[in-house]
Amino acid sequence: MYTPFIRNHQLNVIKKQAGQLQQACSTVSDPKVIESVRSNTSFKVMEAFPGASEQEQQLLGSFASLSSPQEFQGYVRSLEEYVLPFEKVEEKQLKKLFPKVKKLKVPDLAAMDLRYITYMGWTDIGTNKMYLAYHLNSRLVGVEARFTPVQKKSVCFLCNKHEEVALVSAITKSKPANASPDYYKAIGNYMCVNSDSCNKNITDVTVLERFISDIVL
Repeated sequence: MYTPFIRNHQLNVIKKQAGQLQQACSTVSDPKVIESVRSNTSFKVMEAFPGASEQEQQLLGSFASLSSPQEFQGYVRSLEEYVLPFEKVEEKQLKKLFPKVKKLKVPDLAAMDLRYITYMGWTDIGTNKMYLAYHLNSRLVGVEARFTPVQKKSVCFLCNKHEEVALVSAITKSKPANASPDYYKAIGNYMCVNSDSCNKNITDVTVLERFISDIVL
C-alpha cells in the first residue's frame, strides 16, 4: 500500500503525458513512433518525481504499457488515492496571513477539493486585489498582490498555458542594505484570472516558489 506522494502539479504532468501517449496510440500507425512516444512520456513523468521509491516508480511507469482510452482513464482514476492534498487551512489561518486587511474575503474552503490545489488563490474584485496562500518550506505564507484585469488571453507565467490573464504585481519585502526608508520594489507578471484553471494546468512549482520567495523572504 502506497502512502500519498503525488502533488497536484505532478498529477498534471502525468495527465499531460498520458494524454499525449493516448493520442499517439489512437492516431499513429507506425509502431516505432509509438514506442518513441512511450519512452519520452515515461521519462518526463519520472523526471517529475526525482525522489520516488522503487515501488512508486513502478506505479508511475505502468501507464507506458497502456493503449486504449479506457485503460488510460482507469489509470488516471486509480492515482487519486495517492494524491497528496494541499494541507488543510482554516479561515483564521488565512486571515492571520494578511493582518492588515481588515475585511479579508476568503474563498469557500469547504467547497475546495484540496487534492487538486497547488496553491490557493482568490481575488477581491472590489479592491482589485489577488491573494495567494502556499506552503513554502513547510510554512504557510501569503502574498497580497494588485490585480489588474487586461481583458485578453495570454500565457500565464505560472502554468505556461494560454488563458484569460490579469497583470498581478506585489511589493517585495526585501530591501538592499543601503536602501532609503521609502524604497520599494514591485514584482509583476501575467497570471491566470481563474486560479482553478491555473491549478489544473500547472506542472512545475519552480516559478511559483521563486515568485513567492522574492516577495515574502
